Amino acid sequence: MAYEGILLGMGNPLLDISAVVDEDFLNRYDIKLNNAILAEEKHVPMYEELATKYNVDYIAGGATQNTIRVAQWMLQIPGATSYMGSIGKDKFGEEMKKNSKAGGVNVHYYEDETAPTGTCAVCVVGGERSLIANLSAANCYKSEHLKRPENWALVEKAKYIYIAGFFLTVSPESIQLVAEHAAAHNKVFSMNLSAPFICEFFRDAQEKALPYVDYIFGNETEARTFSKVRGWETENVEEIAVKISALPKASGTHKRITVITQSSDPVVVAEDGKVKLFPVILLPKEKLVDTNGAGDAFVGGFLSQLVQEKSIEECVRAGCYAANVIIQRSGCTYPEKPDFK
Repeated sequence: MAYEGILLGMGNPLLDISAVVDEDFLNRYDIKLNNAILAEEKHVPMYEELATKYNVDYIAGGATQNTIRVAQWMLQIPGATSYMGSIGKDKFGEEMKKNSKAGGVNVHYYEDETAPTGTCAVCVVGGERSLIANLSAANCYKSEHLKRPENWALVEKAKYIYIAGFFLTVSPESIQLVAEHAAAHNKVFSMNLSAPFICEFFRDAQEKALPYVDYIFGNETEARTFSKVRGWETENVEEIAVKISALPKASGTHKRITVITQSSDPVVVAEDGKVKLFPVILLPKEKLVDTNGAGDAFVGGFLSQLVQEKSIEECVRAGCYAANVIIQRSGCTYPEKPDFK
């Protein structure tokens, strides 16, 4: 099987500014743990404070980019993955390019002349993280970039496409173009619920993309928000996963499979009206460094096996392995080579 360009991701590339902070910091900026939000006016001074007063790691991030980097790391086949998104023409943008290329991902960034590269504050307390994204240039992605022949060629080459729900806030038109292409050519299209606010405030864009989604990922909080917004009147994650997998599909080539992670509780996989539960690798509390990127890494591990046409069991096992590696390190980073057997 030819693996070059087999997996394509599109999303919001952000440079993670990651630091361990304290409860007081969270309270001052009105930040809840284990949440992901878009930065508001009140959060603007926070980035400067993090960079000057804390011990900060800069890591190429953004949900989809994390997933693609992890899939590339798991595959260990140069150029197996490609990625598109928008960065600024600045030193953070250069840092991002360097970082991604070093990871073996074929990146085709749109470089915006007017906005700085997007950043994401990753505030870590007791190993748990909260994300505050300042999209800046990431918000400037245009479908015109996608339609350029050298970029559309990546879409045509890919057999698997993954887009995190966060991209619904930026370029739903690009998502639709790629989703319709995938359905027309029997490709596998997957997305992520990504955050409660996406399910709540971007429901229309999400509804439009959902019929094309073959694999939908998310965590238990996002699944429950999805259920609440639709008036399903259930908090039971297994029930919700089955209901999501049964929503209408645009193409009958692939059935929809719902994959919901639940932190240290088993992973829920729903297909054909049935649920399977897969235990995760439990980690002693003292080994937990930082949960940032755990969900992204899970999807990256999962996709690395899916593109090799492995079983769902194998995909989940690889997802759990990748997430387990990531949470023992700062940010979405990993050792040089995986030791996934």
